[in-house]
Amino acid sequence: MNSGIEIPYGCYWSTPFAKWQGPLRHLHSIEFAAWVCRKELEHRSVDGRLIDHAVLGTTVIQHHGFYGLPWLTGLAGLTHVTGPTLSQACATGVRLLLSGVQEIASGLADVTLAVAADRCSYSAHVYYPNPIGPGGTGTHEDWLLEAFNCDPFGGHGMLQTAENVARKHSITTQEQHAVVLRRLEQYREATSNDRAFQRRFMKLPFEVPRADFKKNEGTLEGDDGIYDSTAEGLGRLKPLLPGGTVTFGGQTHPADGNAAVLLTNSTRAAELSRDRAIRIELLGFGQARAKPAYMPEATIPAARAAMQRAGIAVKQLTAIKTHNPFAVNDIILSRALEIEWESMNNYGSSLIWGHPNAPTGLRSVIELIEELTTRGGGYGLFTGCAAGDSAMAVVLKVGHRDRA
Repeated sequence: MNSGIEIPYGCYWSTPFAKWQGPLRHLHSIEFAAWVCRKELEHRSVDGRLIDHAVLGTTVIQHHGFYGLPWLTGLAGLTHVTGPTLSQACATGVRLLLSGVQEIASGLADVTLAVAADRCSYSAHVYYPNPIGPGGTGTHEDWLLEAFNCDPFGGHGMLQTAENVARKHSITTQEQHAVVLRRLEQYREATSNDRAFQRRFMKLPFEVPRADFKKNEGTLEGDDGIYDSTAEGLGRLKPLLPGGTVTFGGQTHPADGNAAVLLTNSTRAAELSRDRAIRIELLGFGQARAKPAYMPEATIPAARAAMQRAGIAVKQLTAIKTHNPFAVNDIILSRALEIEWESMNNYGSSLIWGHPNAPTGLRSVIELIEELTTRGGGYGLFTGCAAGDSAMAVVLKVGHRDRA
């Protein structure tokens, strides 16, 4: 499969990710993403009139969220643009890319804006009326916290899925902590030289607006809330579940932020690209579902499906990025694909910079593109698990437009 759809080089961006209850906690995620989109499109001199379709990915409900994508594009100055609002938990980023590809390939659109936005901070407490309940009383839930702690299909929490996989594959706490230290080392490469790598797709210092977006209330030098783990510090941590292996240090943290990508046909991509010579092709997508309560395993068949559709083998991959909410994820993927986990996730991953749900995968894909660009091109794979013991993956190629 070669979709024929491309991402114009440089026509993508991400905000810094901030740990929940941090410096982005006051911003409505849809309004914030619209504010960022308007500024980033202007910064790239992209004529908004060229965008004729958009898709929003968001997973944490907020006030007026019913209006979704049309609200966001209206606020961003794209009042002629419509499209759907999608939610597929942590797989939302890849789902947005696939949705954009399908829309353009079908002839319904020429240029798609895929936006992912979530705020884990202060998620909603929801009450569901029940007319046949005792005295008419209903049920309620904390939208995000209960989602973390209980899959309604199996009754298990996400942490338990990691423990189940660790037990099945004999993965120790020490192995997980080794992954954490390597991922932190890779993230530091992205922040070296005054965050040179991150500046390729992130405007830094980042101006943080007030809730009314009329003035700024501060700046972020980069991602906020990064845990500067050490071998000694990790060694003092105890597993979170009795008899388990996963510690606080071996998993990611909830965060706030947004990211976006433009997709279009080859001709338009060359016109919009910040470097016409660079060509970014979307070659194949994959999705999968693991055995109940074994969520991290779903990344493996999803990755294989994406590579099969792209017509490539593991040995042809130049770079691999993952959504790794648990260090366990990278260990089992590396074993299954027979690769070294040390070489995956160069320049960062969600294990380190956090997890604002929908934008997580999209930022990973953006970083994958930039890593491939710095390495002169090649094939890249992103794969990540999601709620419901599921996963999605995508294979892309960065090459030279004028070469075969």
